[in-house]
Amino acid sequence: METFREILDPGFLLRNSVYVGLLVGLACPLVGTYVIMRRWIFTGVALPQVSSLGIAFAFALHTWLGISHFEGSEQGLALAGSVTATILAILLLAFMERRGKGIVEGRIGTLYALGGAWSVLLLLKNPYGEHGLLDRLKGEIIAVSDSDLIISGSAFAVVLLLLFFFHKELLLVSFDREMAITLKKNVLLWDIILYLIVGITISVAVLSVGPLVTFGFLIIPALAAHSISRSMRQFAIISATIGLLTAFFGFALAYKYDLPVGPTDVALLGVILALVFLGNQLKGLLSPNRNA
Repeated sequence: METFREILDPGFLLRNSVYVGLLVGLACPLVGTYVIMRRWIFTGVALPQVSSLGIAFAFALHTWLGISHFEGSEQGLALAGSVTATILAILLLAFMERRGKGIVEGRIGTLYALGGAWSVLLLLKNPYGEHGLLDRLKGEIIAVSDSDLIISGSAFAVVLLLLFFFHKELLLVSFDREMAITLKKNVLLWDIILYLIVGITISVAVLSVGPLVTFGFLIIPALAAHSISRSMRQFAIISATIGLLTAFFGFALAYKYDLPVGPTDVALLGVILALVFLGNQLKGLLSPNRNA
């Protein structure tokens, strides 16, 4: 209890890290419900790595041009690179999928491997990579400035508002594409909006907590919720609840036992997913229909 009281204290030194974790824990699982519905799980693995590459390339380009300073914060520069790379990758994958050529898993796997490798190589030889970016990309959420929190909070607020106001259209296009076409919905437009939502969410989350943690919160809460929810409303609510609780209790565990926050969060998500799986298996064994 002492750990919880310390974390909840308004004067807590790492309070911004807690807030960012909660934002990621809310936004990523909600977006993850659409990733699951659209069967974009493998894409969800690759895009955080591509986002990392965008961050690394933005700082590398800044150094190559010989600019000693720039207007705006490092967060703004990294966000620009992250969003640009992620959205370009989504559009490229969507274009190639529409053409129907090549192996989808092969394209996504290539993006994952190249994105991860080049992001590390570019940052290792870049002076800005020494300013905590490598630690952040590893999921080590040490310190978050007020300006970083404002940028992340504003971006996630836009994502949540888009999901709230356009959830019917996005749900229809994702869950029943043929019906959307029959109802003469502009499927391409809603696809683009969903791509933008996914791209912004992944970009900001990677910049805040790293690619590993981003993928964990994007996929695992939605997978757990999918197996126990009976409606789309439940699907979204349970996913977000799992994400928020994991972000808070994961930070508390990491803080108490001096562990890295990101890996602790993902490990806790794994425990939750395992418990849900075991619960479903036990429910199946005790089901009256099975005994009959």
